[in-house]
Amino acid sequence: MDIRLLDGAREDLRNGWFFYERQSTGLGDRFLDAIETDVHTLKLHPGIHIKVEGFYRMLIGRFPFALYYLHESTSIDIYAVLDCRREPSWIRSRLSKSLTPADESRSAPPAP
Repeated sequence: MDIRLLDGAREDLRNGWFFYERQSTGLGDRFLDAIETDVHTLKLHPGIHIKVEGFYRMLIGRFPFALYYLHESTSIDIYAVLDCRREPSWIRSRLSKSLTPADESRSAPPAP
């Protein structure tokens, strides 16, 4: 199964790395390692996480972040990696901007 890290999620990871690296040298790398470890578990059990704003949300084990993704039978697309300490309204807004018109059909319920 392919795992694709979309541009918004890449930017989220960059921001997270800088945030933690400013706290302590090397902590940014540990943040990325934790994300990478948890991403690998998605290959085993995609779609088991709670849905939030149309995305599956996987909480990251060692940091207060969540990974937001959608999956098909052959791929997992990671749209965002967000700090859970942010205001819920900010998270909702960020996630609503993550879907492009082509992607919205993937998360929308089927038409009756």
